[in-house]
Order: sequence, then structure tokens, then C-alpha cells
Amino acid sequence: MIKNLWVPTAFCALLLTASAQPLFGQQKIGYIDSDRIMEEIPEYTGIQQRLETIAQNWKEEIDEMQVEIERLRQEFEAREILMTPEVRRQRQQEIDQKVREREQYIEQRFGPDGDYFRQQEELLEPLQQRILEAVVAVAERENYDHVFDRSGDYLFLYSRQRWNISGDVLEEMGIFVEDDSL
Repeated sequence: MIKNLWVPTAFCALLLTASAQPLFGQQKIGYIDSDRIMEEIPEYTGIQQRLETIAQNWKEEIDEMQVEIERLRQEFEAREILMTPEVRRQRQQEIDQKVREREQYIEQRFGPDGDYFRQQEELLEPLQQRILEAVVAVAERENYDHVFDRSGDYLFLYSRQRWNISGDVLEEMGIFVEDDSL
């Protein structure tokens, strides 16, 4: 909830700050589209292909698990009438266990903290670092006050220290810190 409010609030604050020209002078604001930049980096294609291959292998394993579950269900339905209540219960538990194993496997591979996202982060981090370094270099060379990324949530990648009011906000909240870099 806070994250959802933070982005529009930060963007509105940016617009208000940018429109306060008589008080602060004109600010220079830029943006990038990191998705487009990534697509233009030659190494990115190889990384994407590698991730797709990994994901496809895991999807095939998931499909195999589903085929096994379906086979067990069909076998169960075909013979259910001949089974004792105890055997019926055991077979149903076996099917339920296979379903749980498949769901756990999906979570392990593709969940929010899953192998796919860890692998993606590991492979893309060097490219993202190169982009950030380039943004800072351009921003400083061209005297931008703020640079944000318009891909996904608005994310500030660079901001001049003189516009940082974190210390004032902390003071307003009754929190006093010695560090002037806030």
C-alpha cells in the first residue's frame, strides 16, 4: 500500500519542485527507458535466451509431473469402484501428494524468491550496473538535476544532493541525525 502511494506522491513532489522556478531556478530533468536500453545491449539477447532455456527445461519437468498426476487420476477413476475405502483413501492421498509436490516445484522455480528470479537477477545485475554508471556520467556531464526510469514504477536513478530533503523530513518527524549527507 505504501509503495503504491509513494510513486505518485514522489512524482507529484517532483512536478511541484520543478514548477517552483522562481524560488529554486529551473531544474533539468531527464528520463530513460531501461527496458529499451537493455534490449539494445548485445549481451542481453544471450542472457534472455539462456533464461528462456532454463525456464523451458523447468516447464517440461512441470508438464511431466502433470502427466503423471493425470495418469494417476485416470487410473484411480477407472478402478475406484473396485477399491476398498482404505485403498481408495491411500490412492487419493498419493494423488494429492503429487499435486503438492508439483505446486512446491513451481514455487521453488518460478515463485517470487524462486530460482528463475535469482538467476535473472544474477545475470542482469552487471548490465544494470553499467546502465546506472552511464546514467550518472551523462547526468553529471549534462548537468541534470534528476533522472528517472520510466520503465515500470518511476524510479530515480540520479538526483543532485542539493535537492535531497531527507534530513529535513527526519527532523520534521522528530528524528535528529548528525550525518549531513542525508
